[in-house]
Amino acid sequence: MVIDSTFWVAVSFVIFFGGLIYLKVPQKVNEILNKLISEIKNEIDESEKLRTEAKILLDNAQKKLDTAQTVSNEILDQAKKDGDKLVIDLNDKFHKTSEIKKNLAENKIDQMKEAAIKEIRDASINIAINSVKKIITTSVDKSKLDTLYQKNLDETKEELKKINS
Repeated sequence: MVIDSTFWVAVSFVIFFGGLIYLKVPQKVNEILNKLISEIKNEIDESEKLRTEAKILLDNAQKKLDTAQTVSNEILDQAKKDGDKLVIDLNDKFHKTSEIKKNLAENKIDQMKEAAIKEIRDASINIAINSVKKIITTSVDKSKLDTLYQKNLDETKEELKKINS
C-alpha cells in the first residue's frame, strides 16, 4: 500500500476536524452566534418598543394639536360673536343717543318757537294798546277815555288769561 499525498491530506483533514471538535470550537461558534442572535433580537425588540412609544407620543401630540386647534377655533368664533355683538350694541346706542339728541333739539326748537310767538303777541298787544291810547286821547274827552280805557284793559286781561291758559 502506497501512501500518497491524498492520504495525508485526508488524515490531516480528519485531525483538523477532530481538533476542532475536541476544542469545542463548533459549540463556541454556536454560542457566539446565539449570543449575537439574541443581542440582535433584543435590539429589534427594543427598537419595536421605541417605535410603539414614538407612535403613542405622536398620537398624543396629534390629539393635543387637534384639541388646541379646536379650542383656537372656538376662541376665534367666540371673539367674532363678541365683536359682532359689541358692534350691534354700539350701533344701537349710537342710534338711541342720536334719537334723544334729535328729540331734545326738536323740543328746544318748539320752546323757542313758542317763546317767539309769545314775544310777538306781547309786542303786538302793546302796540295795539299804545295805538288805541293815542287814538282815544286825541279823539275822546278825558272822562269817557278813562271809562273806555278801564273797560278795554279788563277785556284785554281776560283775553290774555284765556290765551295763557
